[in-house]
Amino acid sequence: MRKKRLILIGNGMAGLRTIEHILEENSSLYEITIFGSEPYTNYSRIMLSSVLQGDTTLDDITIHNWDWYERNQIKLYTNETVTDIHKEEKTIQTDKGREMHYDRLIIATGSNPFILPIPGNDKEGVMAFRTIEDCKKMMKASRVYKKAAVIGGGLLGLEAARGLLHLGMEVDVIHLSDCLMNNQLDQKAAKMLQRELEQQGMRFILEKETAEIFGDDRAQGIRFKDGSSIDSDLVVMAVGVKPNISLADKAGLTINKGIIVNDNLQTEDPSIYAVGECAEHNGMVYGLVKPLYEQGAILAQHICQKDTAGYQGSTISTQLKISGVDVFSVGEFHETPERKAIYFHDEITDTYKKIIFEEDKAVGAVLFGDTSASPKLLDTIVKQKYIPDHQKQDLLQPVDPSNSYGATLDKKEFVCTCNSVSKGEIIDNVLKNELKTVNEVKKCTQASSSCGGCKPVVHELLTYIYSDHFDEKMEDNRFCSCTDLTEDEIVTEIQTRGLSDIASIMRELNWKNTEGCSTCKPALEYYLEMIYPEYEQNQDTVYINEKMNALIKQDNTYSIIPQLYSGLVDLEQLEKIYQVVEKYQLSPIALTSGQRMVLNGIKKEDLTAVWADLNMPLHSVTANAIQSVKTSNSDHLCHCDKQPAIQISAQIEKQIEFIKTPYRIRIGVSACNHNSAGATSKDIGVIHMNNDTWEIYVGGSSGRHVRSGELLYVAQSEKETIEIILAFIQYYRQSANFAERTWQWIDRASIVHIREVLFDKDLLNLLTDKLKKDQMQRKQILLKN
Repeated sequence: MRKKRLILIGNGMAGLRTIEHILEENSSLYEITIFGSEPYTNYSRIMLSSVLQGDTTLDDITIHNWDWYERNQIKLYTNETVTDIHKEEKTIQTDKGREMHYDRLIIATGSNPFILPIPGNDKEGVMAFRTIEDCKKMMKASRVYKKAAVIGGGLLGLEAARGLLHLGMEVDVIHLSDCLMNNQLDQKAAKMLQRELEQQGMRFILEKETAEIFGDDRAQGIRFKDGSSIDSDLVVMAVGVKPNISLADKAGLTINKGIIVNDNLQTEDPSIYAVGECAEHNGMVYGLVKPLYEQGAILAQHICQKDTAGYQGSTISTQLKISGVDVFSVGEFHETPERKAIYFHDEITDTYKKIIFEEDKAVGAVLFGDTSASPKLLDTIVKQKYIPDHQKQDLLQPVDPSNSYGATLDKKEFVCTCNSVSKGEIIDNVLKNELKTVNEVKKCTQASSSCGGCKPVVHELLTYIYSDHFDEKMEDNRFCSCTDLTEDEIVTEIQTRGLSDIASIMRELNWKNTEGCSTCKPALEYYLEMIYPEYEQNQDTVYINEKMNALIKQDNTYSIIPQLYSGLVDLEQLEKIYQVVEKYQLSPIALTSGQRMVLNGIKKEDLTAVWADLNMPLHSVTANAIQSVKTSNSDHLCHCDKQPAIQISAQIEKQIEFIKTPYRIRIGVSACNHNSAGATSKDIGVIHMNNDTWEIYVGGSSGRHVRSGELLYVAQSEKETIEIILAFIQYYRQSANFAERTWQWIDRASIVHIREVLFDKDLLNLLTDKLKKDQMQRKQILLKN
């Protein structure tokens, strides 16, 4: 089956994060092509200001280099713009005459900088601040010219101004409002910020509206509507952005401020999606990194046919470091008759804190200078926690390291949601690599490398780790002692690098022990067989056909197991088995707990003759497989009809022969609820109830970890019972770790999630079809070997 064709229009941060998630969800589903209008691979647009300010280089802000695209088999067309989308034909056209078909299309065209419609806006020296090319132009201009003006006193304008100061230019910042960052800060915080930036060399011209940019061919200055003017050789417009929706509009998609999408980021055309700054969800267009990354994760799950609750919108918060000044803002920050505030202002340390309450819930906050309380405040506001009056002022108090948000966070929770970095991962890296600063953590884990909103939490964690209160230990998540990689990392590397044998895995992934060990070798073999069905490594069995196979024992004799479906043997089969045992003087027949008869001690020279004399189907034994489907039909005091349970057992066993699983599976089918005790202690247990329904239990265990199974489903027929069980087995095969028991997998994945997958008819059919295909491939492989 060919891969579906997925085209991404836009090579920016939101689109590429979506592609990352798609590769994680299912790297084999799509043939991916990306078109980017810029001549670069994917880079961090929000780090451009750091380049201007001299904190990093253009090379350092590259997120994905050419090698990443090649390694993931992604075709990238740079410096090429998609000009048309033909929905009916499912094709796109580019400005270079290329036409390409798609099965799924993602529009991630981002935003365009807003250029004021004033005279002179097309002169040389007038520019926006949005791309690497803009950055290069500003650096080039600073070598020749010395006077710059930035129109716009928001975040982008202040970052551009700080960068121009670093480049040695004199900078005027022009802003229409009477205070800076008026969309994020109240007047008090804005004036404190202005004072700090003025001390660094910036000049501010507030409450001024630009009338024109004057000069001959090149800008020489700005004239305002009140008649005043300033000289300027370089004019940077940072007055906002607008979603780039012209392509979608031309294609006939529904637009408003952005491209209208539903909770799955899907347009009204089910084959076309939009994500990032160009998308509008429930009337909102988001411009910050965190919401865009949240959208990308949801879109990837949906497009890979995974269950998702859908995108529910994002809480906007801003965590900034402007020219060395820490600033935080979230939610509402202006008082009203319904909203009351608590303030804290320390003029000595130049810190300011303000929290807005509506009744007993915090609805917004502004922090300046000291933003250490921002993680706790954001958590309180997002979760709408109840805060009684006597506890409201506690939110402004200094944070105790042992009681900070970072310290109390569960180790599995993400600190950096943009890059999916958990608290446990940060702790492990800090302890292992002796990391001491936020920047060191960022380089090592990528935490805080995107939107930067999690920097205070990372700082809290560092403070907590190096305090006397810290007593947590580093988790050893390594696959085994032969490697430092985790199991998930190894499986991802096998898929993305196309590694197809154990030797190449150990070589390419720098195995410490090139011989492997008893932990990693069988696991690697299992994953290779799951990823590449044609891979088979089985040295302990002989398989010619269904009636000619055997298990090789350590003493070089052979064992065979007659295939007795449902544990039932008829007289003819029993006579054949008896005659063979007597004729070849075999060891006494062994009866297994799985209702099987094992014929042991067969000599190599007798094996062919034994097969011929027995002439009956044999059970092919492999490690980590469904060992048997046991039918509870031995209770002769019960007069219920045993035949339906026997039929279910036989049908299941026939459809799971030759299938390998992460860990061996035991299945029990009870004819009625009078003899059902054994069924609930199996990996999969089925009980026939009085009302002619079938209760299906999963995750039971009668071994060292004794536990009863959880009720998965109540089936209304034998057919439905078999379908649900087969789909459950296949989903376990696809998503469990090697050697992970069914009950461990259920605890990790949750019974609710598993039900959601199996109750989706399309997903259930996909799972059962895949199981049938895997069984056929395994059988063909065994026959070849």
